[in-house]
This record gives sequence, C-alpha cells and structure tokens, in this order.
Amino acid sequence: MQRWLKFVKYLPDFGIEPHVYIPENPTYPLLDEKLVEDVSEKAIIVKRRIFEPYRVASLFSKKKAKKISSGIIPNQKKQSVIEKVLLWIRGNLFIPDARVFWVKPSVQFLKNYLLEHQIETLITTGPPHSLHLIGLQLKKEISINWIADFRDPWTTIGYHKELKLSAWAARKHQILEQKVLQGCDCIIVTSETTKKEFETITHRPIEVITNGYDVERINKKPLDSKFSLAHIGSFLSERNPEILWQSLSELIVDNQDFASNFELKLIGAVSYEVLESISKYHLTKFINNRGYVSHEEALQEQRCSQVLLLIEIDSTETKCIIPGKLFEYMVSERPILAIGPTETDFEKILKATNTGTFFNYREKEALKNQILSYYNLYLDHNLKTFPVGLQQYSRKSLTEKLSKVLNSKF
Repeated sequence: MQRWLKFVKYLPDFGIEPHVYIPENPTYPLLDEKLVEDVSEKAIIVKRRIFEPYRVASLFSKKKAKKISSGIIPNQKKQSVIEKVLLWIRGNLFIPDARVFWVKPSVQFLKNYLLEHQIETLITTGPPHSLHLIGLQLKKEISINWIADFRDPWTTIGYHKELKLSAWAARKHQILEQKVLQGCDCIIVTSETTKKEFETITHRPIEVITNGYDVERINKKPLDSKFSLAHIGSFLSERNPEILWQSLSELIVDNQDFASNFELKLIGAVSYEVLESISKYHLTKFINNRGYVSHEEALQEQRCSQVLLLIEIDSTETKCIIPGKLFEYMVSERPILAIGPTETDFEKILKATNTGTFFNYREKEALKNQILSYYNLYLDHNLKTFPVGLQQYSRKSLTEKLSKVLNSKF
C-alpha cells in the first residue's frame, strides 16, 4: 500500500497526473487513517463499491477471517476446522485470490473511464493479483499501455503452498500468471531475483524498482535505556527464528548484566507460534509486546530502539523478498540485525549500504557473537551506523525512475 501511496505522492512532480482506482467499501485487516494525509492533492481518486467474500467469512469467525486476510496463516498442525475450511475455500474457490469479484464490474466501469479521460497508461499492482486480471481484460478490449507491478511474486510466494491448492487450482494460478506476464506491455518488480524468475516465463521488458523510504518528519524520542531488540511489522508463523531465541536465552543465562538490560520489543501482529517459541526459551518476561501501532508511531519506535530485527522465512522462495520496512530501517540510524536464507536480495542491499549484519539460519554462534558485540557497543554508548548510498532508495528517486518507465515506449 505505501509503495503506491508514495508513487502517487511524487508522480505530479514529474509531470504525470495519477488517477487512482480504489474500492469504496474495502475489507482491510488493518487501517491507518493518518496515512490519508500523505495522499497527493493532485491525485484523482476514483471509487466504486466492491463485493468481498471476507465479509461473509467473518460471519462464521471474524477473528480467523481477519487473521487469514492479513497473511497470518497458523501452523498446519494447529489449524482449527474453521481455519482449514477457510483456507481451502480461499485457495480453491477464489482464484487467484478473494478479490476476484472486483474484476468484472471494474472492467465494465474502467473501460469507459479510461476512454473518457484519455488515460495513456494503466498500472495494476498486486497482490492481490486479481487486479492484474482487470488489466488483462482491459488490454484486450481497448488500446492502452499496461504495466503490471508485482510487489511480491505470484505462484512462488511463500504462503502459496499453505492454501491447500488442488492440482487444478495450482495449474489455474500458473495459467493466469503466464497470461498476465505475456499480455502486459511492461513488468515492474521489486527485486532482481523476481526479474530473473519472470524472464523464464515472458519476453516482455522487466524493470526493477524496489520499495524505499520517504523523508518523514516525526517527533524523535530518546533512545531506549534498555538494550532493546525491536521487530516492527507482522511476525508470521513461518518467520520464526529459533536460533535467535536460543542465542538470546544463552546470553541471558551466561550474563546476568545482559539479562538486566535486555528487552525484546514486538510491534505489530505476532503469530501464536512465535510467542510460543519465545516462551519455550524463557524469554516471555523480557517481551514488550506493543501490538499494532500507527505508521508514525512505528517510525518513532524504529528510531529509538537500540537494534532493529529483520526476519525472513528460511526458504528459496523468499530469496526475492525485500521487506518494505528494510528501507525505513536503513534511514533510522539504528543497526539492523537480519536473519534469512543465504544469497537473498535484501542481504546484498544491507551489506552494500553498510546498515547492518546478516545471518542465515545455521549461523547461531556468529549471530550470538554479533548480539554480544552490539551489546558491548551499547554499554559504551557507541552503538550507531555509518550508512552509504541511501539516496537511491528515496521514494522521490524511485518515482523518478518510474516516470522514465512511463515515458518510455516499452
């Protein structure tokens, strides 16, 4: 969401008038009304009422429907009957996703709107990948340049295999993905790995435009007095770094001074499995679990925490994922402690910008030593970062790159 909020904010600076089509009655698991202030006054907002099945699902279990729609999928062994049914329905009846009911009415409305307002280029952004089906159909019906923006991959995204897909449903996803990748005029992705993946499917031009950071004016809080390790954002079940919990547990047992100064800050939705693992390693009493906070408050917490945690799922499918919060982390002036699969795209960015350290899921001793090194710098009041090359990831610089794509001939 913030990716296109910021693109729309800066596109007018490059001579491009954005028209933004959105649902009038959306079902979102989380809302941050304050971000509305960031919507450009020069953007033309177009709204229509949309049907979404999450409203129906919430009649059976509002809490479980909300968790699934926000991406928090419980461990398979601990899924309730309702959760299993909801996941099966989501994966096999709503293809590519639960927003598929937007497609037909949106195409009917936008066909006239695009012609009436002489729109030159249509951009669809997913997930939800149903939005790409709107672009696919409009491209067939009218003459327009169509760019498909993939904030995440489609059939290789980590949670795809958790949706209990039948062989037919899995094949349907692949067919739709191929139609979109071959039917659009240009593709935008957020990582080099996704670009390489898509190049095996299509010969359409592919541009890499990552997510980024914006210049935010916030009230700065003093640094935490405790040695705080903060994870900001959704902490999903599969994103559960046991080597981190083990390392912290051992440091607490071995070092009473560390134990008295340590705090684990969790800001955002946290899965039951993550909390269970934290409890398993006797870390519960060190948790400061803040839950969901506004974007402004999240930025404040990033800048006052001692160390920022960036965790990605240990899987080949997630090597292409560059978490959006990485870029806000990088300009927070706090060191980043990252854990993920080897040779990820975000590992390369982290090292190139000198903003933190990265470890894979088999480097426990190295991870433990790094935490101790950060702790010693904290004790000396010398825990800081010395970043380089961050300007290329500013939202305005990235929008300038997008404007060049929009002005090209594909």
